[in-house]
Amino acid sequence: MPLSEAGRKAVSSWRLDARFDGWRCFCSPLGRARETAALMQLEPDAEIEALQEMQWGQWEGHTLRSLRAMDPMAFTRNEDRGLDFRPPGGESPREVRSRLHAWITTLTESQLPAIAVCHKGVLRAALSLATQWDMKNDPPEKLRDATAHLYRIDQGHLSVEELNIPLTATPQPSHD
Repeated sequence: MPLSEAGRKAVSSWRLDARFDGWRCFCSPLGRARETAALMQLEPDAEIEALQEMQWGQWEGHTLRSLRAMDPMAFTRNEDRGLDFRPPGGESPREVRSRLHAWITTLTESQLPAIAVCHKGVLRAALSLATQWDMKNDPPEKLRDATAHLYRIDQGHLSVEELNIPLTATPQPSHD
């Protein structure tokens, strides 16, 4: 699904702080992430399939609220599976985590440091990889909207450096 008009307006004001200047940029090939990168004035070096959002199969396009309303008990049982949660015909968070990890292990020193413009499911998979969170309970730290997350990669292993780095808003023009 594309960004809404309100989403475009919000993302247009986001900027990474100066410490990320000059970093390479990788992006999910999905339109929403590519649009986010463009609105943030980032120029991806490559689109990476591993950064795609989790495939939701028959549930694609639904909100969590609508999915929970369809069959609350069945949805809760599925959520209780954590990393093995699976939408009908879709992908599990464990599979997202596996494809993300496989890509991370291919990164070379010349490709780092780097920014990855991706989706919430991939962000949750990264947190799971870095902290061994099984997604059965609340995350070790809530990933906030309008933030970036900094990880360290050491021999293919991800570790948390800093979470929830605010995306600075661009200064608004004065109307004096």
